[in-house]
Amino acid sequence: SLPLRANALSNYTLPERLALITFLSLVMLMSVLGNLLVMVAVCKDRQLRKIKTNYFIVSLAFADLLVSVLVMPFGAIELIHQNGIYGETLCLVRTSLDVLLTTASILHLCCISLDRYYAICCQPLVYRNKMTPMRVALMLGGCWVIPSFISFLPIMQGWNSIGITNLIEARRSSGSSNSTVCVFMVNKPYALTCSLVAFYIPLGLMVLAYQRIYVTAREHARQISVLQRAGGAGIAGATSDSADHQRNHRMRTETKAAKTLCIIMGCFCLCWAPFFVTNVVDPFIHYTVPAQLWAACLWLGYINSMLNPILYAFLNKSFRRAFLIILCCGHKRYRRPSILGSGAPCTTTQINGSTHVLKYSILHNGTHTEQEKLSLHNDTESQESCL
Repeated sequence: SLPLRANALSNYTLPERLALITFLSLVMLMSVLGNLLVMVAVCKDRQLRKIKTNYFIVSLAFADLLVSVLVMPFGAIELIHQNGIYGETLCLVRTSLDVLLTTASILHLCCISLDRYYAICCQPLVYRNKMTPMRVALMLGGCWVIPSFISFLPIMQGWNSIGITNLIEARRSSGSSNSTVCVFMVNKPYALTCSLVAFYIPLGLMVLAYQRIYVTAREHARQISVLQRAGGAGIAGATSDSADHQRNHRMRTETKAAKTLCIIMGCFCLCWAPFFVTNVVDPFIHYTVPAQLWAACLWLGYINSMLNPILYAFLNKSFRRAFLIILCCGHKRYRRPSILGSGAPCTTTQINGSTHVLKYSILHNGTHTEQEKLSLHNDTESQESCL
């Protein structure tokens, strides 16, 4: 939920204004291009369309694209001109879109974490039963419908201003001689409810999901290490060197996975926590938060829409390959090799940025059956690409 208050900011010098315009323009441009690239990549790449998680990625990119096109420009105009340039109705619509789209973006991040939890922490059959096409559609619908109950419905009805109408009028009259200045303030119930729905509950679910993903991946790595040591007891010295190399590779892989999860959660909290903490605290300190701090927290949240394509797509090998094909006009060098081609079966699976070490691996003594090996290729629901 992103209530925007247009308190008059201090006047900028010309260099400050130019620097601010350049920065805001770069944020909007990078956000538009990054999210468009994600959407085009999934539309053009058949392998990416087979992964259920990528439907959340595309819907997330669409929400962030709308934030970049419908929300950021108005915020930039208000920040630079320091007053409203439209009427009260358009102000309410613009603010409702702000709350709707940014909340939708956050709820998509929550759904992605839950999808990863089922894909990584559960058996493949459980994942297929949990993440059916109907359930995916319902989750996507919820990401767009739930925000409407804390955006257009209460804002257009004026529920957010109950009990503080006099404060809003005083802020509007003191902030500018322009009676159409867009001032948006929220009472305590609205601030608490919206912050819970749009940030604190999704944050709690994401922390739980990613914590379980991390623990599960570490446990799988430990099990594989134990199996390899047991299976490699009677293997010659040359094979032992190969096993050591594979164990080192898995250790590096798990370290990378842990870092990726930390980056995802770190960026999300860094971008949105300042705003939602301020949003909850402000009504309880008589709306004394400085306008400059509000603007900084708000745009830090907007920047999350620019970072999402990087965190959830650019860090993924399959997406990077699709991007290179698009940007390099389909050069054969970047074409995807067949997943059923010759070569050793994969022992790791990268699911949109986090790495899942499989519960079984192909040991040097070949103890796995052909049926087990085939199941690895057939399980395309929870598997995306080999590392």
